[in-house]
Amino acid sequence: MFDLVFTRRYSMGHRLIHGAGDICATPHGHNEEVSVYLKAHEAERLDGSANMVLPFYYAKKKWHQFVDGSIDHSFQLSEDDPLLPWFIKNEPKRVRHLVVTPGDPTTELMACLLMIKVNTILDAEKTGLYCFKIDIKETPTNTVSFSGNPFDFVPQSKNGQGHWWERPDMSISDLEI
Repeated sequence: MFDLVFTRRYSMGHRLIHGAGDICATPHGHNEEVSVYLKAHEAERLDGSANMVLPFYYAKKKWHQFVDGSIDHSFQLSEDDPLLPWFIKNEPKRVRHLVVTPGDPTTELMACLLMIKVNTILDAEKTGLYCFKIDIKETPTNTVSFSGNPFDFVPQSKNGQGHWWERPDMSISDLEI
């Protein structure tokens, strides 16, 4: 079985306010790389002509648009971070660049949320692919790798509408501004 692996680099800022220590509670940033590992839902023989699971362009197009247009240069905050209401009141035009997460936006949580997001995008695009593993390289020496069912680790939607990570769009929060 073939694996398709796509890596994208982005810059982001965040802060962790729930016990990570003073350094991480201060807004700071990282230049991260996210790698998604994809497989076909059903294995098919190479056809002797095109010889590919799916052209790379189609497999990665919308995912790369999401990373480049929504995640790159975003500021990641917990839904209960006191900076969130401040941004809404004082800088409403910047709210569209806020990734809002359930609890601290740790690399571990973001790996789960982004795996759900890429799978939602792949399903909506009817690619026949799914993400079975994701790596987020936070620094040159720190990487979080996740495989498994990310829904086992994140809150489920309570209103039936789905959180931003469960929608195949470019959203990065559930805020309505």
